[in-house]
Amino acid sequence: MKIYNTLTRRKEEFIPLEAGKVKMYACGITVSGEAHIGHAFQALVYDVFRKFLQKQGYEVTYARNYTDVDDKIIARSKETGIPADEYAAMMIEHIDAAMRRANIDEPTLWLKATEHIGDIIDFISRLIQTGHAYAGGNGDVYFDVDSDPGYGCLSGRDKRDMLDGVRVENDENKKNAYDFALWKAAKEGEISWDSPWGKGRPGWHIECSAMNRAAFGDRIDIHGGGRDLVFPHHENEIAQTECLTGKPFAKYWVHNGLIKVNGQKMSKSLGNVLLLTDVLDRYSDEALKFALLSSNYRADVNITDSFFSDAEAHLVRFYTLIGRIEREFPEEMGLDPRVDAEFDAALSDDFNTALACANLYGYFREAGRLADKGDAGARKLTNAVRAVYSLLGLFRRDADGYLAAYAAEEIPPEVSAVAEERKAARAAKNWARSDELRETLRKMGYAVKDSKDGYTLEKL
Repeated sequence: MKIYNTLTRRKEEFIPLEAGKVKMYACGITVSGEAHIGHAFQALVYDVFRKFLQKQGYEVTYARNYTDVDDKIIARSKETGIPADEYAAMMIEHIDAAMRRANIDEPTLWLKATEHIGDIIDFISRLIQTGHAYAGGNGDVYFDVDSDPGYGCLSGRDKRDMLDGVRVENDENKKNAYDFALWKAAKEGEISWDSPWGKGRPGWHIECSAMNRAAFGDRIDIHGGGRDLVFPHHENEIAQTECLTGKPFAKYWVHNGLIKVNGQKMSKSLGNVLLLTDVLDRYSDEALKFALLSSNYRADVNITDSFFSDAEAHLVRFYTLIGRIEREFPEEMGLDPRVDAEFDAALSDDFNTALACANLYGYFREAGRLADKGDAGARKLTNAVRAVYSLLGLFRRDADGYLAAYAAEEIPPEVSAVAEERKAARAAKNWARSDELRETLRKMGYAVKDSKDGYTLEKL
């Protein structure tokens, strides 16, 4: 089994620190708002990692964190008038409910920054004692980046690069502009805790290092998160942890890609953030998973207008065939072993869910041909698909129940009329009119896809 290690920039054979056991940590959500599709993608990726490692026989302890105190949460607290701790607790409830709707399983351990303040203060105190951190005159505490000769090992940046592309707070209490905060002095009215440096709260980066050490000790096997966390968050985690322990922190650093919407970065400023609950109001959790896992986890995912509807349409076809085969071949028949072997081969190569999902099309084509010939091998094949792909959260439902809930609705006649007018415009090479009618269809809630055989309509 091989994993791509961001630290070494290559695929490496996976050998855990302790035979048969895996300690895995993934940076979770800062609970300043509702869960969006990027949160779901990250949670899904590391849930699949955990389950496949378990399938390979490892005992996996998987921890995720909630950052439940930071600048964004305090800002939202001020906007809403809800105390910061109450606001964070409310958001955690909302996020947990959305993840349950998506049928993404809980980690082994949930870690919250506010439940580890003592561990964080102790961690910072030890860094000060060893000369890797210092207290400013204003109650803040900073990590001394110059004290770590290995700084930049994960991202490949040097200290001068730190001043580019990342917000750096210049403060007369810092030795250097690129030193980062471990503890922030409380401002008037902000949530705070007592510390040797006065009332304050943790900096963002120190939370994960302290929680990791409290849960797992000095070293872990796998540390994961989104690619946007490589710098500065994970870089800073490595620096402060390894300066404290003198040991390599995580053996394998893994990072998932980011979400784009119609080619643009998903962001509040662009108004294109897709909330998880909004997606689940329109599509099944299986469509969500099939769509997201059909990409390599390290690649960015571009969500187009038909991204989830395409996935749902494929699943409807798959479930339709499963239902037919289970009716025509009511005996269980056993499992086709090829499916499990090919699935393991795909995910053993850096968790290649994209290949595993692509293999489904071939399995269902073959199952259809076998069913047409009355060959019971069709049931063995779909049985194996059901058994194996449940690890990805797919094909867990009764076929008829799934189809009743998610089969495509009949296209309204007024929509079909516009689509036919557009077809005629295309035949007449009236491309301007064709584009106008495409936009009309979009406003009516349908995407049109052209092919050599004509066109198809899919609900947006």
